[in-house]
Amino acid sequence: MNKKNQSGFANNLLIATISLSVLSALAIAAAVWGIINYNDQKTNADSRTIEAVAVAKKEQADSDEAKFSAREKDPNRQFAGPDDYGSLSFDYPKTWSVYINKDTSTGGGYEAYLNPLTVPTVSASQQYALRVTIQDKDYDQVIATYGPLVKNGSLNSSSVAANGVNGTRFDGAFSKDIRGSAVIFKIRDKTLTLRTDAETFKNDFNTLIPTIKFNQ
Repeated sequence: MNKKNQSGFANNLLIATISLSVLSALAIAAAVWGIINYNDQKTNADSRTIEAVAVAKKEQADSDEAKFSAREKDPNRQFAGPDDYGSLSFDYPKTWSVYINKDTSTGGGYEAYLNPLTVPTVSASQQYALRVTIQDKDYDQVIATYGPLVKNGSLNSSSVAANGVNGTRFDGAFSKDIRGSAVIFKIRDKTLTLRTDAETFKNDFNTLIPTIKFNQ
């Protein structure tokens, strides 16, 4: 073999070697990219699975807590108001406590406050699950006091019935601290108001309204 042929063979071998090296490098790069891509997809899939499991567990825990809270409130207790003020009664959750702030022993109005576990100190700005007041005032006079709040849109007024008696319901903001619902009925020559001070207790409030009873 002459030097020219030897030189051509060497060049071809070099080209083949370089080509093989390039192809090998590309194959290795493709394999590495594939592994990295697979790991990324697996990581994302695992993350989505973990997130989905966490969401499902939270939803189940929330559902269980709601069911437990509902069971804890049953069976209800019955509230009993003063006999000489119409013998008011209604059902309320057994997890609520009752505090009588004003009774009828000295005349005047009647006030009771109900709240889960303990009843906070009585104040106008404090929120309670339920306020019960029986005022020695005319029904129309009491309703009129809410007129300005209805006029400015803070409260919505609607009709309500309980114990076969028609009354008035207010929903909305009673003050900057109190946003809830109230129902007002005429009892003899007095006026009964039941009010919840927070949306949190609205379902309980709506549930107890049909159980309201009093003597006319």
